Parts: sequence; structure tokens; C-alpha cells
Amino acid sequence: MLNDFSGADRVFIAVGYTDMRKGIDGLAGIVQREFGLNPFSNTLFLFCGRRKDRIKGLYWENDGFVLVMKRLERSVFEWPRNAQEAWEITPQQCRWLMEGLSIEQPKAHRKINGLSVI
Repeated sequence: MLNDFSGADRVFIAVGYTDMRKGIDGLAGIVQREFGLNPFSNTLFLFCGRRKDRIKGLYWENDGFVLVMKRLERSVFEWPRNAQEAWEITPQQCRWLMEGLSIEQPKAHRKINGLSVI
């Protein structure tokens, strides 16, 4: 489900670690208080614990929250740990993350903005 989640307009990851004992209210509170984002928007928010073997996803579905969890049995997620903030990631980066890859792929083609024809 999380590998190709297409219901959300945007995807954010909570960089660093999150206490995975938190439920819907606790995660929605993090989104609102710590990141200044709206948990009721059409956005998927992803959280990861210290062990990096499980993630939780929080998504508002017009009449209530959906909370999903994915646990890896023999691997860990390549989760960025250098700050306590939310990063917006692309759908491609979300797929990389769910496939066990880093969201920063050194060999991936980068999007180029601001070009002009002379």
C-alpha cells in the first residue's frame, strides 16, 4: 500500500526518529505543533522509530484519519536522521524509501529548473 500510495497530493517524512508508541492523536500533534503543517490536508505523513525497521503513515481521509504501519522483517529503512523536521519528498522518493533505498539516489537523473533557450 505505501509503495505506491497515490491518494495524497503531497508526502512528508518526519526526519529523525519518532516514538512509535504514538497513535493518531500523538502523530497529528507532531505534524501540527512541531512542523507547523495541517494534518487534515490531503497529505501522507511518514514517521520512523529508532530501530528503523518500521514506519507509520498518517493520512486524513475526509471523515477520519487512516493510520498504517509497515514493519520490515529482515532489513531497515534508509531513513534520514540529521534533524527533527519534516521534509517533503516526491512520489519517486517515497517509492525508493519503501524499497529500502535512500531518498537521495546519486545516480538518479535530477530535475532541472530555470533553463532557457538562447
